Amino acid sequence: MRHARTDFPDGFLFGTATSSYQIEGHAFGGAGPTHWDTFAATPGNVVRAENGDRACDHYHLWEQDLDLVAAAGFDAYRFSTSWARVMPEGTGQANPEGLDFYDRLVDGMLQRGLKPCATLYHWELPSALADRGGWTNRDVASWFTEFTETVMERIGDRVFSVAPINEPWCVGWMSHFLGLHAPGLRDIRATARAMHHVLLAHGKSIEAMRAMGVQNLGGVFNMEWPEPVDDSDAAARAAWTYDGYYNRFFLDGIFKGAYPDSVLEGFAPHLPKGYADDFPTIGQKLDWCGINYYTRKVLAPNDGPWPSLDEVEGPLPKTFMGWEIYPDGLYEFLKRTAREYTGDIPLYVTENGMAAPDAIQSGIVDDPDRIAYLEDHMDAVRRAVAEGVPVSGYFIWSLLDNYEWALGYEKRFGLVHVDFDTLVRTPKASYHALKSALGGGNA
Repeated sequence: MRHARTDFPDGFLFGTATSSYQIEGHAFGGAGPTHWDTFAATPGNVVRAENGDRACDHYHLWEQDLDLVAAAGFDAYRFSTSWARVMPEGTGQANPEGLDFYDRLVDGMLQRGLKPCATLYHWELPSALADRGGWTNRDVASWFTEFTETVMERIGDRVFSVAPINEPWCVGWMSHFLGLHAPGLRDIRATARAMHHVLLAHGKSIEAMRAMGVQNLGGVFNMEWPEPVDDSDAAARAAWTYDGYYNRFFLDGIFKGAYPDSVLEGFAPHLPKGYADDFPTIGQKLDWCGINYYTRKVLAPNDGPWPSLDEVEGPLPKTFMGWEIYPDGLYEFLKRTAREYTGDIPLYVTENGMAAPDAIQSGIVDDPDRIAYLEDHMDAVRRAVAEGVPVSGYFIWSLLDNYEWALGYEKRFGLVHVDFDTLVRTPKASYHALKSALGGGNA
């Protein structure tokens, strides 16, 4: 790898990331059912109808997984807590096994010199709350606050950082408008309300954690760079609309106390009455902001109803997900986010990585394309830092090959290969390259 730790500022954090449902094994430890279990059990939603019942069995193998994080030389580990593991019914009685698991996990990170970076929610809504409307029900903000307080009472004194909700666009738009994630709706009214309630839940969670004295609170937003298909005004409008509901909606709500006009064009009739009264809660002060970045999208206009656009295939090289490789988008987002939203507070690249058709050959997983991808995106981070953007860390998705949601187990993002039959972990060439760059010990 052409980078070394010394190429970045003193104190810059390198980390890797995972999420609970994707690796833990949801059938273990008293976890309750989630809307992802229901979604996966419905024919046609998930490749081979695969689910997260066993996943990588991180629930039992977490010690060797944390050993891998530490041995690579990472400073921090970004993990998420499962709402349904901690509170099987979503509210009320907590599951002692679930809280004990995250207690052990945080202690295990600290024992290995890793900074625990917690994300409270990474998409596994308890089924009992889905039955009550889930993210379309305003009460979800109060339910989520109860979950926040339950988890943070146990681990809030030892975590380095906390973000309430991973990738609100996926929770709102992808799951309620595109129907590609649980609960699998295609309903603009549900989408508008879910996206607003995600932000309200975020704000109430931040407020609750501040009251508890939990430190270093932020938000994590996924972003895709929008590129118009041509030079026409119509294509520019399509890209601007996409940018609005994908990238700017959540940042505008938190940092500006308003939603983009290009999104209100479609959402205005469907947002909850008096929604603007929630902006003081939504806009709770953050200590840092995280950006998850993978790709760009090329947008073309169409004559259909709002948002009146199509995603079209672009000309750049693509990952195994079919996503274009465009490191300049990360550079541009880091600059724009600091300039227009966050100012001097630290920015973190909280996810960046790629899927590849990784296979073990003679005990080795050679993944040069992933190494090149990471190098090019680290270059983008360095360019932003050199121009004064306060980027304070870079987290790679993912530590392990895992359950890739509707795509099942065939898309591998991990630095570590997982045999999903035997659960054997095999560090890939990218892992070893990072270990060398970061000055890691023996894996």
